[in-house]
Amino acid sequence: MLNYEKATKPTIYFIGVTTGSSSIMKVFPRWAEALGLKDAVIKGIDFKPHSDPQDYRQAVAFIKEDPLSLGALVTTHKIDLYNSCKDLFDYIDPFAGELGEISCISKKDGRYRAHAKDPISSGLALEAFVPENYWKEHGGEVLLLGAGGATLAMSVYFTQERFQENVPKKIVIANRSLPRLQEARRILEGRNKNVEFEFVHNPMPEENDAVLASLPPHSLVVNATGLGKDGPGSPLTNECSFPKDSLVWEINYRGDLLFKDQAEAQKEEKNLFIEDGWTYFIHGWTQVVSEVFHVSIEGDVLERLSAIAKG
Repeated sequence: MLNYEKATKPTIYFIGVTTGSSSIMKVFPRWAEALGLKDAVIKGIDFKPHSDPQDYRQAVAFIKEDPLSLGALVTTHKIDLYNSCKDLFDYIDPFAGELGEISCISKKDGRYRAHAKDPISSGLALEAFVPENYWKEHGGEVLLLGAGGATLAMSVYFTQERFQENVPKKIVIANRSLPRLQEARRILEGRNKNVEFEFVHNPMPEENDAVLASLPPHSLVVNATGLGKDGPGSPLTNECSFPKDSLVWEINYRGDLLFKDQAEAQKEEKNLFIEDGWTYFIHGWTQVVSEVFHVSIEGDVLERLSAIAKG
């Protein structure tokens, strides 16, 4: 059991794995000043991936009962936290219920609220580097390496009916373990008649290499495994071959980003566009800060916070 001290100032928590090394710990105080949040502070809560459900429940119950603990951003543990704590909330937003994950905890009008912000924040990040009408014009596919919360969120974003024909013709989800893959199939299969899903059980990086090599040009390849941030390595081997004229997204922005290095080694030869996770980081955090502190963050305010974060 962990001991939590009552907050003495308005507090947002960061529930993750190695929160102390995240840029947000230095950035948030400057954001709070810019947003006029007075003496608001941020505190990290670290768990090992797939921790004991009772540990998650203790943290979530503490935030619920402590008046100055206003909410949290959750990373890595989003699905596990939902499964172990969903009964503790008064309100679960539609994305959270549909995806079975919680990335944001907030309080409003006396209600304890759970949200899944990733379909919004990942969509904003994707729109920042995927050209307009990309899928309709080029017919590429998407390979999502990993079957966790980020992959589910991106898949929900891609398959929205509002995009009409501008959707990937195929989304391949590859994962090392079967349970998450089966859960992804349950949630995503049949979401959009214009998008074919394929769910591939790949325990070894060499198997991911084979799927990668089968992609057509103008595809999108995403490392959504956590490897490089939450643990060392890459879901691919150094022998991998990226499809030509494609987009490569490493959704992490810190750590030993071997996946990004592997793409950089082929950038010129394959004409790759490579994006890291910085923009995703900004949107992910500003969406949650907006929800927790009930402030509007868009337009010029968003640009200002991004500039502050870059230092």
